[in-house]
Amino acid sequence: MSPADVTLRADDLEARWVPGAGMVGASLRHRGRELLGLRGGLDAYASRGSTFGIPLLHPWANRLGGFSYRAAGVDVALDATTPRLHTEEHGLPSHGLLAAYPGWVVRHADPGLLRAEADLGADPGIMEAFPFPHRLAMEVALAPGRLTVTTTLTPTSERPVPISFGFHPYLALPGVAREDLVLRHGPMTHLTLDDRKLPDGGREPVPARDAPLGGETLDDAYADLGPEPAFALAGGRRLVTVRFLEGFTHLQLFAPPGTPTVAIEPMTAPCNALRTGDGLRLATEPFTAAFAIDVDEHRP
Repeated sequence: MSPADVTLRADDLEARWVPGAGMVGASLRHRGRELLGLRGGLDAYASRGSTFGIPLLHPWANRLGGFSYRAAGVDVALDATTPRLHTEEHGLPSHGLLAAYPGWVVRHADPGLLRAEADLGADPGIMEAFPFPHRLAMEVALAPGRLTVTTTLTPTSERPVPISFGFHPYLALPGVAREDLVLRHGPMTHLTLDDRKLPDGGREPVPARDAPLGGETLDDAYADLGPEPAFALAGGRRLVTVRFLEGFTHLQLFAPPGTPTVAIEPMTAPCNALRTGDGLRLATEPFTAAFAIDVDEHRP
């Protein structure tokens, strides 16, 4: 069973997911209004890996600092011809290998729930670039006021699997200008970055925030997110909150200039962890990470 897309519905929420294009979240509507930044859309995602909506970033989230890494005692070399590899503005490998990946198989779909799996250990191209046999299972559940995305990675050999995946939800509140978007979060730690947007080892405290984005540009990494991490955008009588439910330890905030779209990105490891080993966990049994997007009336 592999439908081109699946639409989930629950009261005034509607979500569209495309298993055949990497299990990407292609739409999230509240009362008929789109809440996701669709950027170049599904065609650009499928042809160029240009992210939009809610894409999965695996086996690494965001950037790698080069074309080789050593993880779990295994040396891996990548190059420009590596299948499914995309690069970013600095020429670094970016956003993993699963952009628009066609190998997802839907196991269950109804108006409130979608389950799909991908056996990446059976894909030679993936194994060449990430030689750690495993299977991914994703469950997307829609309930009144909440979208929940749960991802389970299961090793399928004796070799431990490095955990470094994440998601890139682009959020956009309809009718709200960029400068009027209110960003809310608790205290956390900012990971300072070098000129290639890679963590350079520096750390600095960040206080809680409840303030408009204004003209601020963000492309920043964070850790020490607190016991119940939650990050919200408010405006236009809507409050959209991304909650890290389990497994996600790091955050990337991305608010590029000139667009009302803000990405609140859950990550299971810091950027470049496959190369540095910082914060990198190894799975020898099933590992689960989950986040939710809550949609509520705006309460100033």
